[in-house]
Amino acid sequence: MTHPFFTKAARPRVFAHRGLVSASGVAHSVWENTAAAFAAAHAAGVDYIETDCRVTVDGDVILIHDETLRRLLNDGRRVDEVRTAELRELYAPHGGLLTVSEMLDSFPETRFNIDVKTDAAAAPLGAMIAPHAHRVLLTSFSDARRGRAIQATLDAGAMMRPAASAGQTSMIAMRLLSALRTSPARVLRGLDALQIPERFGRVRVLTPALLRAAHRHDVEVHVWTVNDLADMERLNAAGVDGIITDRADLALETLT
Repeated sequence: MTHPFFTKAARPRVFAHRGLVSASGVAHSVWENTAAAFAAAHAAGVDYIETDCRVTVDGDVILIHDETLRRLLNDGRRVDEVRTAELRELYAPHGGLLTVSEMLDSFPETRFNIDVKTDAAAAPLGAMIAPHAHRVLLTSFSDARRGRAIQATLDAGAMMRPAASAGQTSMIAMRLLSALRTSPARVLRGLDALQIPERFGRVRVLTPALLRAAHRHDVEVHVWTVNDLADMERLNAAGVDGIITDRADLALETLT
């Protein structure tokens, strides 16, 4: 049965990678994974936003990709060493900090693809998304971490489990099994999507065999991070189900 996360939405699915930071956003110093970036994605007509979460020293689950503040602020502190209030002040000129709860409340119609970046985020995240499990997909490079977050969601009283995408171990196994023409049913159990790069270094991850194998088991294939319009069109023609992109506005104009 198709998870509600995927129903009544256009295909190919366009995922706004960490929201949408347009040229205007760049000019106004808007950062990724902020309220302004999400508002821009929503205004462009995006159904799906991809984001990342970590925990502050206060235990708040916030939207941020990196382990430290170095890339954004040239500050070497880890996110889990910083208080939420300080992060709000730092983010204020750049689009506004969001917690997971604030994100879900502020964008009640948007579907969120959440990458759980740390073990500490799994349990509190589950409680936050439990009422919204129909519009959330959880992923993580760690299959075990993703599993803990899903279990936490169910333990918090969710009426259904959130949708799920494969972690790194599952992706590697899927790539090998599809190449060997061996059934990946066991690997894909409990998964709704494979979110993969087209290539990882010199290794081609997305192959026709992998795509066919996933589709035989009703698992979608989403490719990240695709910003070139010709690549979007090529991947769409190849039959992928979704494109994760920094240019969701252009993707929507091109693919839908």
